[in-house]
Amino acid sequence: MEEISVQSLKEKIDGDQNDFLLLDVREPFEQYQSKIDIENSALIPVGELADRIDEIEDQKDKQIICLCRSGGRSAQACELLQEEGFENVKNLKGGINKWAKEIDDSLPVY
Repeated sequence: MEEISVQSLKEKIDGDQNDFLLLDVREPFEQYQSKIDIENSALIPVGELADRIDEIEDQKDKQIICLCRSGGRSAQACELLQEEGFENVKNLKGGINKWAKEIDDSLPVY
């Protein structure tokens, strides 16, 4: 499975590249605590992803970057998406906690 660094994601966001979907696979209470606030994002907890895959079906042509707290659940999400035919899927290495430590220190690490 491919990974993307927090620095590379920051460059994509700053470069106004809307050719990707940021898929947060954490629970809603986690996103409430700490999130990357961009327009092209979705929240679908990893435990619900298989049943809610139709919600992102129209994004198959875009790169999908999955994130969670530290990278484990998002890796599971990447595998599931690939099994469902999504070809351009990447895992955010280190998750939101690495983002908080290296990119946006206003976000809590939890």
